[in-house]
Amino acid sequence: MSGVAIITGASRGIGAATAKLAARKGFAVCINHRESAPQAQDIADSITTMGGRSIVIQADVSREQDVVRLFETTDHELGRVTALINNAGFTGPSGRRIENVDAQTLHNIFNTNVIAPMLCAREAIRRMSTRYGGQGGNIINVSSTATRMGSPNDWVDYAASKGAIDVFTEGLAREVAADQIRVNAVAPGLTNTELHARAGAPEQLERYVSQVPVKRAATADEVAETILWLMIESPAYITGAVIPVSGGR
Repeated sequence: MSGVAIITGASRGIGAATAKLAARKGFAVCINHRESAPQAQDIADSITTMGGRSIVIQADVSREQDVVRLFETTDHELGRVTALINNAGFTGPSGRRIENVDAQTLHNIFNTNVIAPMLCAREAIRRMSTRYGGQGGNIINVSSTATRMGSPNDWVDYAASKGAIDVFTEGLAREVAADQIRVNAVAPGLTNTELHARAGAPEQLERYVSQVPVKRAATADEVAETILWLMIESPAYITGAVIPVSGGR
């Protein structure tokens, strides 16, 4: 398998695991980050060590001009994108109720979690779609099982933004199916990454693990494996799906 994959928010966690696995599967990888250059370069170096090919591009994918630059630079350095993984996300601080949320936090959440994937999908479609001379491709959105429970007393606004991504996944899949583009999503549940610590609640992982039927959190690699399965192994008839990676929760 070969192709060009753009992975947003790829300097840590699920994005980093996906970048390394995609490289092992033969993809040339664009590692996007917003403000984590050393970590992103570490991922690129690990890909080089395994004999893969990658580039690192700093871009705030909630900004239209940055998204355009991200894709144009990838065009020039790696070639036309064939897989987009919309992984970049923002939770805001943990443990908040909606009556205590300020407008800037809401803007940050929805700009990063909803507007950014839509802008990136737009640019990807302009390159993948057969109507524009492309050969088709895959768009994978990273959602969350928070959409099922709503995350009350924690981050209902984040859950709502991921609910928007689920709807976007289904609608876009129908819109571009005839263009030979598949659009799917993965919805991780409790996952052992830096997300909870960065949200100011590192203890959440331990607090919630008892609620997971398999009694442990997922690893970033397990989520990455699901993303790559959707990209290269799943039947071509699967599009518009949201695949939970939740341990049964």
